[in-house]
Amino acid sequence: MAEIEKVKEKEIERKEIEKEKEIEKAEYEEVEGLCPECGSPNLVHDYERAEMVCERCGLVIERDFIDMGPEWRAFDSEQRMKRSRVGAPMTYTIHDKGLSTMIDWRNKDFYGKSISSRSRAQLFRLRKWQRRIRVSNATERNLAFALSELDRMASALGLPRNVRETAAVIYRKAVEKNLIRGRSIEGVAAAALYAACRQNSVPRTLDEISEYSRVGRKEIGRTYRFIARELGLKLLPTSAMDYVPRFCSALGLSGEVQQKAIEILRQAQEKELTSGRGPTGVAAAAIYIASILSGQRRTQREVAEVAGVTEVTIRNRYKELAEELDIEIIL
Repeated sequence: MAEIEKVKEKEIERKEIEKEKEIEKAEYEEVEGLCPECGSPNLVHDYERAEMVCERCGLVIERDFIDMGPEWRAFDSEQRMKRSRVGAPMTYTIHDKGLSTMIDWRNKDFYGKSISSRSRAQLFRLRKWQRRIRVSNATERNLAFALSELDRMASALGLPRNVRETAAVIYRKAVEKNLIRGRSIEGVAAAALYAACRQNSVPRTLDEISEYSRVGRKEIGRTYRFIARELGLKLLPTSAMDYVPRFCSALGLSGEVQQKAIEILRQAQEKELTSGRGPTGVAAAAIYIASILSGQRRTQREVAEVAGVTEVTIRNRYKELAEELDIEIIL
């Protein structure tokens, strides 16, 4: 009898362990976005009933879930801005991350009515102290100046928002590690912007950045190398293909030319013709060849001006590409 009871106990334990494993499996599958019943990934959110249902077998996987969105609807961006009750998102491009308040310069209240002359003097004082409080010490003042310099250069270069945010983060890291000491704020800001362009695959040359900054090309390059080494930035070499869309757009060339230029560069990379050569020069030569082949001819001078290289560079590169890739060019 004792042996039979032991066998029964072991059987019950085995069943409990199997049941626990099944529950764990079901929970895992639910987390992974699969139906625990049939394993289907087609899960539908029914917002009217506040349920998550499997489309294949109809199992209700979750119910009474909370809709985290707003209770109002908007049908265009203007309506969305009017109905939104929150401020702008946090940003690294402002020294206080955009979390401080601002007193508007217009002498009007919330309803758009003019403020009385007695209150205007008080508002003037509030604005003055608000400006002083926002930048309280020398560190914040330097950071505010550097970030405004970053924004100015990025606007002049036509860089997108993600590049500006990345540049601001790189600059803040440089400040935290005390890499600014002994270097100009403008130089470090320009180097951070160049590094951000490289990271986000929106390449700009050192010449282009130095054109809109207040420091020289040599100083930007030196500071960039120092920051990249100290912060451990993993930056791949820029590819000639990254420059093609921008150069083609500036020259007013069609998508066909752009595609042909990228194809030429891809063949050149396979034959290792681009290694050891400046990416802008190779890209300019590929665009020059593609424009001739597509019947949308551009002169070497026009391409050189857009790419920021000399006509001699384009001549040398396009001869190398044409010879190695067996491209027949009729001038």
